[in-house]
Amino acid sequence: MTARKIALPVALALVSIGLSSGCTQTGEVTLGGITAIRTACPAVAVPAGTGDITLFNPASSQDLSALDVTALMTDVRSACTDVGENVQTVVSFEVRARRSNAQGARDVTLPYFITVVQGGTAVVAKRIGRVSVHFDDGQQRATVTGQATANVLRSAATLSREIRKSLTRIRKAGADDAAVDPLSRPEIRQAVQRASFEALVGFQLTDDQLKFNVTR
Repeated sequence: MTARKIALPVALALVSIGLSSGCTQTGEVTLGGITAIRTACPAVAVPAGTGDITLFNPASSQDLSALDVTALMTDVRSACTDVGENVQTVVSFEVRARRSNAQGARDVTLPYFITVVQGGTAVVAKRIGRVSVHFDDGQQRATVTGQATANVLRSAATLSREIRKSLTRIRKAGADDAAVDPLSRPEIRQAVQRASFEALVGFQLTDDQLKFNVTR
């Protein structure tokens, strides 16, 4: 998940990922052109630079010889319940980890976050969770699943009747406004942006870990 600033130690540029979602956005071709079907469910993505984490031992070193554990967040999926006052999205993912030293059993706890972003820039909620990866003696790789939940207030994700009418009004060929995109009007574009939400999930990185990810 073109960098943009929000209240996280991350430049959150969205990365496109494959999602199996209960609330996907679809489109269909009609006689009037392409109709986009909007949903109150937030788009789900992993911000750039937060989809993997690297641990060193000692932590102050970033030498290859000090490499301890690496982990990747993958297979991100979402299931959205689009009923009631709150629209709830459950995001599940898989963490695949690898350690350099396979001697002895070991548990490694990795922090992750889920953040709800409104209008592309405003963080309205954030939660920190943790997943524990267990390595058996002699085992170098391990996998664990994680889950996080995002809630969006339906009223905040719903466009007003006037805005919906402007967006869906049928335009006849030859009319003065037939080729005018309603989103070119600032008030409509801003209203759609305010009602758009994203649920972003990734590893909760330190400044040094994030710098390592984006500069390596």
